[in-house]
Amino acid sequence: MSRRVRRKVANKGKDGVVSLSCHETGVEDLGTERNGVVDWTILPDDTVIHLFSRLNYRDRASLSSTCRAWRVLAASQCLWSSLDVRAHKFDTTMATSLAPRCMNLQKLKFRGAESADAVIHLQAKNLCEINGDYCRKITDATLSVIVARHEALESIQLGPDFCERITGDAIKAIAFCCPKLKKLRLSGIKDVFADAINALAKHCPNLIDIGFLDCLNVDEAALGNILSVRFLSVAGSSNMNWTVVSHLWHKLPKLIGLDVSRTDIGSTDVSRLLFSSQSLKVLCALNCPVLEEDTSVSTIKTKGKLLLSLFSDIFVELSSLFADTTKKGRNVLLDWRCSKKKDKNLNEIMTWLEWILSHTLLRTAESNPQGLDDFWLKQGAALLLSLMQSFQEDVQERAATGLATFVVIDDENASIDCRRAEAVMLDGGIRLLLNLAKCWREGLQAEAAKAIANLSVNANVAKAVAEEGGIDILALLARSMNRMVAEEAAGGLWNLSVGEEHKAAIAEAGGVKALVDLIFKWSSGCDGVLERAAGALANLAADDKCSTEVAIAGGVHALVMLARSCKFEGVQEQAARALANLAAHGDSNSNNAAVGQEAGALEALVQLTRSPHEGVRQEAAGALWNLSFDDRNREAIAAGGGIEALVTLAQSCSNASPGLQERAAGALWGLSVSEANSIAIGQEGGVAPLIALARSDAEDVHETAAGALWNLAFNHSNALRIVEEGGVPALVHLCLTSESKMACFMAALALAYMFDGRTDEFTPMVTSSESSLKSVSMDGPRRLALKHIEAFILRFSDAQAFAAAAVSSAPAALAQVTEKARIQEAGHLRCSGAEIGRFVSMLRNSSSILKTCAAFALLQFTIPGGRHAVHHASLMQGAGAARALRSAAAAANAPIEAKIFARIVLRNLEHYQVEHSF
Repeated sequence: MSRRVRRKVANKGKDGVVSLSCHETGVEDLGTERNGVVDWTILPDDTVIHLFSRLNYRDRASLSSTCRAWRVLAASQCLWSSLDVRAHKFDTTMATSLAPRCMNLQKLKFRGAESADAVIHLQAKNLCEINGDYCRKITDATLSVIVARHEALESIQLGPDFCERITGDAIKAIAFCCPKLKKLRLSGIKDVFADAINALAKHCPNLIDIGFLDCLNVDEAALGNILSVRFLSVAGSSNMNWTVVSHLWHKLPKLIGLDVSRTDIGSTDVSRLLFSSQSLKVLCALNCPVLEEDTSVSTIKTKGKLLLSLFSDIFVELSSLFADTTKKGRNVLLDWRCSKKKDKNLNEIMTWLEWILSHTLLRTAESNPQGLDDFWLKQGAALLLSLMQSFQEDVQERAATGLATFVVIDDENASIDCRRAEAVMLDGGIRLLLNLAKCWREGLQAEAAKAIANLSVNANVAKAVAEEGGIDILALLARSMNRMVAEEAAGGLWNLSVGEEHKAAIAEAGGVKALVDLIFKWSSGCDGVLERAAGALANLAADDKCSTEVAIAGGVHALVMLARSCKFEGVQEQAARALANLAAHGDSNSNNAAVGQEAGALEALVQLTRSPHEGVRQEAAGALWNLSFDDRNREAIAAGGGIEALVTLAQSCSNASPGLQERAAGALWGLSVSEANSIAIGQEGGVAPLIALARSDAEDVHETAAGALWNLAFNHSNALRIVEEGGVPALVHLCLTSESKMACFMAALALAYMFDGRTDEFTPMVTSSESSLKSVSMDGPRRLALKHIEAFILRFSDAQAFAAAAVSSAPAALAQVTEKARIQEAGHLRCSGAEIGRFVSMLRNSSSILKTCAAFALLQFTIPGGRHAVHHASLMQGAGAARALRSAAAAANAPIEAKIFARIVLRNLEHYQVEHSF
């Protein structure tokens, strides 16, 4: 006998309504796999409906066109009783197309004014609940039409952002049109006058839950006329007359819960409400400064009623609502949700408390008032985590958003409170958030991903997220068709990618491809997605292996597209930073050349150096600096106006951040490797700003400015310009004071170039356009320069080591001198044949100081293990350096430093010759 299974099948009734029935079918009929190909259209109908219920409305509508059977199933009313249209563009066209499915729609969540305008086109006459956010632009007219077309409405919630354009007229329309109304929660209305409230009292006899949150003016006396109200919140509302409130509201016969959080209520009025009201059971007064500053607050008589405030233990207070005394501690909300004994009245109170707590905690986190550190650490974080497990989806969302918000100290600089972040982690919050991120509800996915992203700024939390499998989850969410989900997931990957230990894991999870795809998917009008995706790619591109993956995934083209076309400064900055990092790996991969060869890349970066935003200028200059290490890129940058743009940038950044100064000078340094570019920089006016940058207080700026001036000084005209512009004292100052040995070294080399005699040789040939340089006196600057070149070199000498090396050519003696003289970073410098030839010529200079400087420089360039040491040794052999070095080493009148340095360089050359023979 074959095994048989039951499956539900959708059948159309007389009115076209799809119902579910059952019949038996053999397992062999399922046919879910034929020839290795899965046929999804043969899934059991109930399975299909269950899957459809987990999809957003757009995907559900799209899949229904797969086949006739799925089209029938997709019309099932159980799939269209509730609709959340917040995630996608929802306009009149979309609403009209969905209308045939939404005849029995009961619950609707929407976002923004355009979606609100489209609601009436759904023709959902049985709609009983609407929930809208981003409502600032929704008008009285729109809201009035919505309620006029949906008279069955029982619940209306608009917020938590302010409904700035809604007035009492719309509230009166609600009262007239919605006699079945039970719940009305509105945020940020300017004035709620008596006539509007009295209309609610007269026409809405079932109204039991009212929230006028963050309103400017609310008529307190009129609220006392709504005798049906059981739960009332005026949290955040200002200009309340609490004396009127305390004398009138206690008379409300059914009032059970009252929320006055974030108001200026005092202890006297709180006491009167608690003492006088016969029905009131819960008074929530969280974050009420006047109440909390009153030292007598601890004497308030509650008469067995519940008062929730920041000075009380909220978990303990909530536990007092239960007859079962075992429901205590931080599990009180979870115990209530899991309880098998259902008390209708208690459930109403707890459900309302969850909502108002989530709202108040979020609002408090957003305003981030001083003095709440203890509250957040001892209770707030745990409350948010407990609320995140609520059965109410909007409570879960607000709690997750609260977690994302309360840890942030400075949003602009991405600074978070590490203690708060780690409190969430220690309370098991990471696992809870990741579970929420895996659910099928896109609103929850987005808010959970946002919380994970913000918490992951803390390195310890980031490690916990990675260990709990968070990277795989975020990489998956980054592929979402929901822009909000993708944006927050990209933000999480951005923050996680800061840690070097997470980069490889992100790549392995497919994060690189997902981030690149995001840029193409949301290429316009989605600046948040693009900034986060580009920022994450920028971090990943800093890793050599990941940078290759970025390029393979199409990242170069995507990032260049952003740099060229996007106008949002955050996207421009991150795109430029990503391109800079892609180009930063030198010979280890081909990305540097690839970026330069991408159409429009260099031109776009040059243009970005003119941005009004400093961060954009800084990253663009950094990208051009890295790209200039490739010969073809260097010339293309110059041809594309890069020299003029970078000189202008250097001229304008004397008061800018050290990062911008460093990169502006660095880009000019990179371009000036070419002598033609060096001459152009001098003619464009680049000498003076580089001298100004050489006087910076920042060590990193010293290095790039000195490097650029060193390259420029190779040309005689530039050397004269440096003298004329006061560059000698600036370079001397670098030699004396900079903490960077590299900056001192390059400053000394620039001075040596300027006074090795070549400038004097060319002075009579200066062109008419440079005639002003002829009058510059060279004697004083020369003496000053030589004096401090000598002082700089003597910093690297050791009398005992030199004495030992002078009497012995033993390797150990020379090695001791080398170790003392080594400037580690100098091993990364790459000199041209002309530069090496100039140092070789300098070995023959009549000045003993310049001779010593030349030998010292050649020593740095040939120390074994240096990145370009073999290249330099080859150039020196071609320039006949060995003879000049032997001559310097044997010269009777040469300083001992010059002799020893020359001998060490000779030994280095012999080392490379032996290596070459092998």
